[in-house]
Amino acid sequence: MRRQIARFAHLLTFATCVPGYLDAQVPPRRDLVLATTTSLYDTGLLDSLGPIFERETGHHLRVVAVGSGQALRMGERGDADVLLVHSPAAEQAFVAAGRAGRRLVVASNYFTIVGPPDDPAGVREAPSAAAALKRIADAGTVFVSRGDSSGTHQRELELWRDAGGRPSWTGYLESGQGMSLTLLIADERRGYTLTDRSTLGSLRRRVRLAALRERERALLNVYHVIEVNPAARPRVNADGARAFADWIVSGPVQDLLAHFGESRLGEPLFIAARGREPAP
Repeated sequence: MRRQIARFAHLLTFATCVPGYLDAQVPPRRDLVLATTTSLYDTGLLDSLGPIFERETGHHLRVVAVGSGQALRMGERGDADVLLVHSPAAEQAFVAAGRAGRRLVVASNYFTIVGPPDDPAGVREAPSAAAALKRIADAGTVFVSRGDSSGTHQRELELWRDAGGRPSWTGYLESGQGMSLTLLIADERRGYTLTDRSTLGSLRRRVRLAALRERERALLNVYHVIEVNPAARPRVNADGARAFADWIVSGPVQDLLAHFGESRLGEPLFIAARGREPAP
């Protein structure tokens, strides 16, 4: 018995002292963990594309829907292999820190400010999206923020900076939820919120909110796929991440993206990138 204990202690010491020994004993993962935004997931896009990816590549896709900020933190920890996000400044910081492999543009659409169709704060008439937020605050009406460090929340904060800062008023609420639930809360409160147009389109039959801002530079919403750098996180499924990135920017999948939503909603929810960053 003492010999067995001594042998186990020797092996444990060896395993913890030799770099990479424990990782070498773990069989490679076939699952591919994709961390993506709730705003993208809520459209049903990945429910549609996921089975095609699995059938064509043999990789099993496990999707985790969180805000872009949390998705990037998952990549930093090595809890995700590949990311599909829409928070440009945070993405660039992630790349600059050496945590990413390739970062490729996938698709775009636009944010909009939504609210009651009668628009009591006059958002439609504002000269810019930032000015529209200031009108909501000045009118004291309800505004529901994601408040979750997501890409949508980060864009809201940028708009407040452009507006000269966010004033404090009792109608400003933080949902701490994904885009769909935030839209439902804003609808129930007859308030305003910032949303991507794709999630709004997917909830068209469930909310009475109207899109009150058209396309403008400050509301451009771009999605990128990012491979997590396996050099920093050896357990990352680098082959799967590369396969997913190559697949989602390929011509046939970009064609699917360009038409996604047409049959169900009457219009596409995304503008396929086809390898080019969108012009504002």
